[in-house]
Amino acid sequence: MLQRKQTIWALLAIICAALTFKFSFYSGNVQVGANGHVFMSLKAMPAIGFGSDSASAGNVLILIVTSILIAGSLINIFNYKQRSKQLWITLGLIVLALLNIFLYWRASRPPHFLEGSYTIGALLSLAIPLFLILAARGITRDQKLVKSVDRLR
Repeated sequence: MLQRKQTIWALLAIICAALTFKFSFYSGNVQVGANGHVFMSLKAMPAIGFGSDSASAGNVLILIVTSILIAGSLINIFNYKQRSKQLWITLGLIVLALLNIFLYWRASRPPHFLEGSYTIGALLSLAIPLFLILAARGITRDQKLVKSVDRLR
């Protein structure tokens, strides 16, 4: 079993993805009705009860992508015996993490939010692909190590 640093990087990616359910990516004012404004936060977990015209209505896709990121990273940790498969799953998760950032960015734009600012959740979302890239790097190093040990036998 050669799970080393990539397990830590994958666990950090899972923690950051799970914290996006708690911390918001973007907070600001949302237009409600003709002249009303409501302060709202954009999180991975959609807010219930604001109606279909709010920014939280589009968060279902963000919720699904974030959940897939968490589940895929957990599966990836226990897939340590098949390093090539583990590397491909990690590369797919990196693409999903970048898609997740794009979905957050798109949901925080003017049709939903009139004004606002990015919060700590934005840093957490940016850290997910970084940790996954570091995990992929660790997997490739383990592959090279196994190949060099096999040559010595």
